[in-house]
Amino acid sequence: MKNFWLVKSEPSSYSWSDFVADGETNWTGVRNYAARNNLRRMREGDEVLFYHSGIEKAVVGIANVTRAAYPDPTAREGDWSAVDLAPIKSLRRPVTLRQIKSNPRLRKIQLVRQPRLSVMPLVSGEFRAIVHMGQL
Repeated sequence: MKNFWLVKSEPSSYSWSDFVADGETNWTGVRNYAARNNLRRMREGDEVLFYHSGIEKAVVGIANVTRAAYPDPTAREGDWSAVDLAPIKSLRRPVTLRQIKSNPRLRKIQLVRQPRLSVMPLVSGEFRAIVHMGQL
C-alpha cells in the first residue's frame, strides 16, 4: 500500500530546482528522532511532497521514494537513516503554508501542528488536497 509524505528543505541549502537538476537525491542529514522514524517507514514507490521551508513556506513539487531507508552515510555517530528520492513534477503553483492553514481539511496535518518536523506522514486525502490546490 502506497504511503504519502512531506519533506522540508531550506531552498538556500537544497531547492526544488536543485533536486530537479540532480534528477535524484539521497535524503540525508535528518537528525531528529521523529523525522528519522518517518524516514524508516518510507517505502519504494511512496509519494512525497517537497516543501520549501524558511521564507517561502510552500509545497512546490511532487517526488517519489526510489530507495527505502538505509544507514545515513553522512552520520558520524548515532543510528540515523536516509532514503533516496526522485522528482516527479513541479506543482503549477506553490501551495503556501497560509493556504494550507486556511483549508479546513488540512488544519490538523503535522505541518501545522509540528512545523519544525522535517519529514512527516500525510494521509491520501491530505496529499491529494495539496496537489489539487497546486494545480488550480
